[in-house]
Amino acid sequence: MSLSDRRTLVFALLALPLAGCGFTPVYGPEGAGGMLQNRLRADDPADKDAFDLVARLEERLGRPSATALRLAYDIDVTEESTAATPARFASRIRVVGQVRYRIIQSDAVLAEGKVDAFTAYSTTTTPLATRAAAEDARRRLMVILADGIVTRLLASARQWMPLA
Repeated sequence: MSLSDRRTLVFALLALPLAGCGFTPVYGPEGAGGMLQNRLRADDPADKDAFDLVARLEERLGRPSATALRLAYDIDVTEESTAATPARFASRIRVVGQVRYRIIQSDAVLAEGKVDAFTAYSTTTTPLATRAAAEDARRRLMVILADGIVTRLLASARQWMPLA
């Protein structure tokens, strides 16, 4: 048996258990990706972190339609020093974030969850460069948190998403 024939056999055997398990690709014809597209409207952002979070959510899930469900969220971000110079100045800052979210329809909570993530940045002797690094770290954190929310919503949409 040639090497390519063995590969084909192995891939066929690996795919066999998925044939009868009800597995549906999330962005397939009947997947949750299509169910959520343009169906969730995040609360209006109140600050820069919320703006970055909502922008990423809309990038992944689309712009909400008139019949959209409400996506409420609470963002909590903290910063902590993880390294210091010999003069005791922070040289590495860890930015930790948490978002609690709820999917709401007519005051009823359909789904809720929490996503945690962190990122970091290095400080420099230049205040402007340090500030730019801090802003970039927070923006990256909001993208990571939004992607985590989308992943959890896509994984659970069949349990809570009302039929259109």
